[in-house]
Amino acid sequence: MKKIFRKEVLVGTLVILAMVILFFGINFLKGINLFKAANYYYASYTNVEGLAISAPVTLNGYKIGLVREIQYQYNKPGNVLVEISVDKSLRLPKGSKAAITSDILGTATVALSLGNAHEGYYNVGDTIEGTVAAGLMASVSDNLMPSVNAIVPKIDTLLTSFNTIVSNPSLANAINRFDDITLQLNASLVSLKGVMAQLNPIVGDVKDITGNVDSITGDLAVASAALKEAPIDSILMDLQATVSNLHILTEQLNDPNSSVGKLTHDPALYDNINSAVASLDSLFVDIKKNPKRYINIKVF
Repeated sequence: MKKIFRKEVLVGTLVILAMVILFFGINFLKGINLFKAANYYYASYTNVEGLAISAPVTLNGYKIGLVREIQYQYNKPGNVLVEISVDKSLRLPKGSKAAITSDILGTATVALSLGNAHEGYYNVGDTIEGTVAAGLMASVSDNLMPSVNAIVPKIDTLLTSFNTIVSNPSLANAINRFDDITLQLNASLVSLKGVMAQLNPIVGDVKDITGNVDSITGDLAVASAALKEAPIDSILMDLQATVSNLHILTEQLNDPNSSVGKLTHDPALYDNINSAVASLDSLFVDIKKNPKRYINIKVF
């Protein structure tokens, strides 16, 4: 009997130990630390969609607790009572609120907003005001969806116009023409390469001409330097003096009273000169005819 009793005690002890381990394990998986002291408060909501037990309770984005239990209030139809636990050191001032917020995946959390500490503090186990904040999806639905709904008809019109353009035979013809243009451009490039190959000798000749022009330019520069060093001033002065003398001579020739002008303006002097020339001519003729008359040569 004693052995049977010992076995029953051992089995009972193992069952109790397993239940304790299971209890603490489940709470540990839920994120509940049974060995950490916490304060408990309640919040009443009309809608707790997305909120689950062990959901985090945050203050300014920092996790300070979690949801312990969610119960429907049958004595107040339409209301749901949520039990939250927060750190032992946190005291909630009166006027604090617990707002349920949801992320884009629909996961809900309880965000605390503290009231004024001058009005006093809630006692542990009191019920604080619960609110439901608009989630991200609700904000998207309220703000983004109207814009999307306004854009959809425009997109539909744009797609219809695009389909009309694509189905238009002119587009295919234009693409074919573009292919032809591309082929012509390729042919033009080949021709241009040939022309450039023919232009290379011409470019060489142009370079030679350029070299000759450079040499001519150098010669002109040398000539300019020589002209710059030439005594142009003295030459101009001599030329000016010569022009002045010619001017004086011209004036004397035009003046009948001058000795030079009389040679050109006195007819008597001109006639005398003509008579003298005629007499000399007759004398030369006579000398040719009768040389002995004028030349007497004696031979001893």
